[in-house]
Amino acid sequence: MKQPGSKGRKPGAPPSGPKQKQNSSRSPYKSSRAQAGSNSRQEEARKRPARPFDRQEPKPASKHPAAKAAASESGSDLMPLNKYLAHSGHGSRRDAATLIKEGKVMVNGEVLTNPGYRVQPQDVVTVAGKKVKLQQEKVYVLLNKPKDYITSTEDERGRRTVMDLVRQAADSRLFPIGRLDRHTTGVLLLTNDGDLAQKLSHPRYEVRKVYQVTLDKDLTKNDFEKIAQGLTLEDGPAPVDELSYLEAKNEIGIEIHIGRNRIVRRIFESLGYEVIKLDRVLYAGLTKKNVPRGKWRYLNEKEIILLKHFKG
Repeated sequence: MKQPGSKGRKPGAPPSGPKQKQNSSRSPYKSSRAQAGSNSRQEEARKRPARPFDRQEPKPASKHPAAKAAASESGSDLMPLNKYLAHSGHGSRRDAATLIKEGKVMVNGEVLTNPGYRVQPQDVVTVAGKKVKLQQEKVYVLLNKPKDYITSTEDERGRRTVMDLVRQAADSRLFPIGRLDRHTTGVLLLTNDGDLAQKLSHPRYEVRKVYQVTLDKDLTKNDFEKIAQGLTLEDGPAPVDELSYLEAKNEIGIEIHIGRNRIVRRIFESLGYEVIKLDRVLYAGLTKKNVPRGKWRYLNEKEIILLKHFKG
């Protein structure tokens, strides 16, 4: 039975009624044709034979020896010389680059001064005549450094180094991250993880360091304010993050993130004070709590994770 107003209406045509203003920029008919075209293209794509670039799964790497040799020659899977040395226990990549540029590293019997050289599997790398080997197991040691020990892997003058205190910690070669001068005590981190050493040594991470300072005389309020506001030394500005008096006016707590040579001592010496004692009580969130002077301990898993995700 026909409904009122349906006379003459073709099947599929819109029902008659009051005219509504149409948006000329969005024609329903044009949209339908576009949709039909889209469906048609999708159908063609389904019927079309698969082409190599249609595959979503990555192709398995070739196991052919020639393919592996080609990858090695391209250097895509080879380690730069400075990184190779860092992973072999010769400090951070920056330290290793310095060794290389100073001509102390030989590859296959020849001095090589390019830190970016890609070490080949057959290469023989030596430092000071000793063959270098990559280290696998990573070791992280926290030492409460005593006085009169040099923060170095060796000393030409035969003085005691911090390595004498941690020789039993690992079979592989460890190296200190950062330095404490001979008369400074406290927290020192040693490892064979070159990547971590590179990270914590880089200025942009602004590693937090807290020291307890004992001076030869009381620190005046005026000088306290000068240090807190930031002095300028001969090698540039020396910003201080926190500064406070401790139990006496000649005992000061100071927090910094800069790591220039003897920076804490030089801050106070620039104002006429002599540093009698200097003890680092915190480094990158690590403290010497429960570690007697001259003793060491391994970092626990949580501490290692925090260091590796350290962002400053």
